[in-house]
Amino acid sequence: MKIIIDAFGGDNAPAEVIKAARQAKDELGTDIVLVGDEERIRNCAASLGIPVGDMELLHAPDVFDIHAQPTTIVKEGKNTSLAVGLQALRDGRGDAFLSAGSSGGLVTGATLLTRRIKGIKRPAMTAMLPTAKEKFILLDAGANIECRPEMLVQFAVMGSAYMKCVKGIENPRVGLLNVGAEETKGRELELAAYELLQQAPVNFVGNAEARELPEGKYDVIVCDGFAGNMILKLYEGMGALFRDKLTDWFSGFAGKLAALLLLGKIKDFKRQMDYKEEGGGVILGAASPVIKAHGSSDAKAFFNAIRQAKRCVEGNMIGEIAKTVAEMKEEA
Repeated sequence: MKIIIDAFGGDNAPAEVIKAARQAKDELGTDIVLVGDEERIRNCAASLGIPVGDMELLHAPDVFDIHAQPTTIVKEGKNTSLAVGLQALRDGRGDAFLSAGSSGGLVTGATLLTRRIKGIKRPAMTAMLPTAKEKFILLDAGANIECRPEMLVQFAVMGSAYMKCVKGIENPRVGLLNVGAEETKGRELELAAYELLQQAPVNFVGNAEARELPEGKYDVIVCDGFAGNMILKLYEGMGALFRDKLTDWFSGFAGKLAALLLLGKIKDFKRQMDYKEEGGGVILGAASPVIKAHGSSDAKAFFNAIRQAKRCVEGNMIGEIAKTVAEMKEEA
């Protein structure tokens, strides 16, 4: 298996990317393709004392600016590490692609360069968010601000395939984000999507109110990208609040003593809330696995994102989505 990595995507590239690539090569047995300025990659690796002779280096002289218009990735940005990596994925030079660079550029590139799974209308950004039990996948998390009801159905299919193939949940519970549990609640989008989801080949369990999400009642939550991005940003803000509160509560002598007694539970909670543990968000709908790592990812986060990409390939997630979408088209 070969994972293509944008070596210059993210705040800590290329050093943290190179560290993670070396660890993944050694521990996961994955072949690695590092995309970017070849000389800079070699110089950085040498300064870190990390050998990269057994990794393929794919030269790309430029870096895609996170402030650039996403559509420029096709022409003006064609020589960037992001575009060259996605094109290599389409050309079959690897099995999955990973970048911590521009979210918009990655979604656009995954659509126009790597292309979509046949029948998928729009790729969706995803996020794995913690609950009192396990994590659930949220989609769309911001790629599609305006959605049609049939798009939410496809999001449900793709999210279910990810949870089944990558997370091992055989029959994922799908919830439709809404302002109430009743099927008569919501805008035209939610009302129409509710009816379609009842007929879709997913385990649809009804509307999900935002306050229910942390309870762990759902494995997949579908919504338009506007609502999804607000849910994601709220989770991020609450995570920062919990972190600051824990630091405050367990400061001083008494706090440190209490922390020693609760050390195991505190570590488990921090691990549950840490985005680095998951790796990144999958752009579902692309014809090959594409992972968006957090912009501030360190070596740990990049390593977990590589492992996540490996599991997507091993679980045949793309094949599962393509098969279900084709069956739905035949039935229609």
